[in-house]
Amino acid sequence: MDRANPAEEPVESPVAPAWAQNPPVEVRRSARRRKTVSAHWSGDSVVLQVPARMSAREVKRWETELVAKLVASRSRATAAGRRRSSDEYLGERAQHLSRTYLDGRARPTSITWSSRQNTRWGSATPATGSIRISDRLRSAPEWVIDSVVLHELCHLLEANHGPAFRALEARSPDTAKAQAFLDGAAWALRSPAEEPGQSVD
Repeated sequence: MDRANPAEEPVESPVAPAWAQNPPVEVRRSARRRKTVSAHWSGDSVVLQVPARMSAREVKRWETELVAKLVASRSRATAAGRRRSSDEYLGERAQHLSRTYLDGRARPTSITWSSRQNTRWGSATPATGSIRISDRLRSAPEWVIDSVVLHELCHLLEANHGPAFRALEARSPDTAKAQAFLDGAAWALRSPAEEPGQSVD
């Protein structure tokens, strides 16, 4: 079967979500408000809270200004979330952490998010230099992701959890705090709290 000329194939532009184009706005007037105006998301709608006596013209002005700010803020957060979901993001973090805490000695051949890491936060294969991070951590704070990545980087240098491994891992000031976070996450999953490289089932 002949392939169509790529130049003639239609290119689909990404469709912006409804909230980014023209989100519905619910105006709530409050007798307790004198001057303050606020806006927040309620799902994909915007709730605008204004003083009861504010004129329609003023309400419209505030609506235009605050909705634009909310949309811009959510758009930035959405873009940041997409970036954090990429393997490139993990690669950048691994490179930074290796330079910062391991003198650049840990050089993974690959580091990827994995949907198969259901019983571990992360795993490393020293023989191949590959690292996999559970995609359950995508929404975790960056310092938690960093701690798990660092844990696996340390395994590229020290295979077991002996004193040499612990000394490397302890170079990060966030290790204990991140472990506490992971303990809580493991508890929420109704699993025994384990360290990043061990089972959480």
